[in-house]
Amino acid sequence: MLEYGIPALIAVPDDASLTDVVFSRADTTPGQVVIRKRADDGSWSDVTAGQFADQVTALARALIAAGIEPGDRVSLMSRTRYEWTLADYAIWTAGAVTVPVYETSSAEQVEWILGDSGAKAAFAETDANEKIISGLRDRLPDLAHVWRIDALDDLATTGSEVTDEQVRAARASRAAADLATIIYTSGTTGRPKGCELTHRNLLSAVRNAVHGSLEEVFQEPGCSTLLFMPLAHVFARIIEIGCLESGAVLGHWPDTATVAKGLPEFQPTFLLAVPRVFEKVFNTARQTASASPVKARIFAAAVDTAVAVSEAKSAGKGPGPGLRLRHAVFDHLVYGKLRAAVGGKVTYAVSGGAPLGERLGHFFRGAGITVLEGYGMTETSAAATVNKPTRNKIGTVGQPVPGVSARIADDDEILLRGGIIFGAYWHNPQATAEALDADGWLHTGDLGSLDDEGFLRVTGRKKELIVTAGGKNVAPAVLEDRLRADPLVSQCMVVGEGRPFIACLITLDPEALDHWKKQHGKPESATPADLAEDPDLLADLQAAVDEANKAVSRAESIRKFRVLPEDFTIENGYLTPSLKVKRAVVAKDFAAEIDALYAK
Repeated sequence: MLEYGIPALIAVPDDASLTDVVFSRADTTPGQVVIRKRADDGSWSDVTAGQFADQVTALARALIAAGIEPGDRVSLMSRTRYEWTLADYAIWTAGAVTVPVYETSSAEQVEWILGDSGAKAAFAETDANEKIISGLRDRLPDLAHVWRIDALDDLATTGSEVTDEQVRAARASRAAADLATIIYTSGTTGRPKGCELTHRNLLSAVRNAVHGSLEEVFQEPGCSTLLFMPLAHVFARIIEIGCLESGAVLGHWPDTATVAKGLPEFQPTFLLAVPRVFEKVFNTARQTASASPVKARIFAAAVDTAVAVSEAKSAGKGPGPGLRLRHAVFDHLVYGKLRAAVGGKVTYAVSGGAPLGERLGHFFRGAGITVLEGYGMTETSAAATVNKPTRNKIGTVGQPVPGVSARIADDDEILLRGGIIFGAYWHNPQATAEALDADGWLHTGDLGSLDDEGFLRVTGRKKELIVTAGGKNVAPAVLEDRLRADPLVSQCMVVGEGRPFIACLITLDPEALDHWKKQHGKPESATPADLAEDPDLLADLQAAVDEANKAVSRAESIRKFRVLPEDFTIENGYLTPSLKVKRAVVAKDFAAEIDALYAK
């Protein structure tokens, strides 16, 4: 068994809570800007530490006046926005527990989460969100209140009779060991499990990252980030907390689809995103360049140069004079424009959720944006391992954060232990016992390896291993991650359980497909279904498959693929809110297409 751990840099005191920093900073530096808030007209205004503490307190008064008591659960169903963070900290200040719900959740999912958690109140963002929750009230006996998140100012006026002492008492009732949030995992099978995270879990994760692994990211003067990932996900949530703990200025944007507009407005210094966002940035730049042969050649040479510069850094020797000169030229022609597209000031990005291809990681670092890959899950309060700005091994997900130990079991499963590890699944002792062993090790279900310096590589998901008819074990993630890097591919799912060879279902990226149709003289109205057998499209996709197959042996390679008529999305039920493919649902709904791949 291989094991690697790093001692904690900061121990969380027993009396600590997540709200401490809000009020201590308001006392010591009330004028410090902690958040920037966007108005409907597109302008951004500063929110100081003093203003934020006052708004948190006023909203906490209203919650207490409404009967919310320490330990009560309060749900938040909303996109990422300033009011999400305000409500989150007000809930904690009232001594309560936040239960996030994705705004895209179905009525059935909302009913399960609010019912299982016993939520006493819920915040809803939209008419549709409110309608779903209100329509369930007869089946949710614990739910006493439903409030609109865009009416927090009105709600805050209802707590005037609650005294300062009552607010202080509610806040003081919570300490490090107490429950802070229940985050329901967006599992690909079965009902979501409520993951209990304490104030200590979240503070251990944040403080050891902010003052350790990611100090250069969070502590640089003037640092800021624009948060556009869903705050219902632990990844975004930990960045929210990290900014308020560190003093990095936080901004909010409601979705990834339109964030290209928000980045130049806000001009963040660091970002967090899933690999798909970085793939889209790269592919969009490549497609733009392909409009002319000259620009296409320039872009290809710029990519090779950026990769070479980054690889030279990894080798510890740095680029030579000729490479530096080419890099300077392409910085003016290509890299500077790419940096401008994300605001012009981004130097670091934190990536998680799936592996980022090594070549893409080298390209972005060579272009001036260092992508730091990390690994974690809801049960680990987000990142359990992460690459550091000063120690970034591209192709890995980094070393354990301070206070965490990683172990590789005999069957290659990744085990984790430390202060960031959750304590239990809400009302689910059986699932808890399956995940946590008697020694406190979390059995992640992921497969990986540790090198001699403690850098972790994730190679697949234990439950997703495919065993072919010939007895070959295949980890689909290796192929799928490389295949999704192609601009034409939106989503894909490798199949082959009990079959004679590996095959794949592929969906097409709508934007890339539009561009491809123009390039290849195809009708503008042609749909993926129309083009599913198009020889030009199949040839380009075969090239992408061939590239993905380079990562595996012949026995593990994709022999056939099929283009599906629709994409996998959250809305049609084929993706979880954290963008993982629901493999069982896809396999069921596209059983005929899978069978066709193996028809003789």
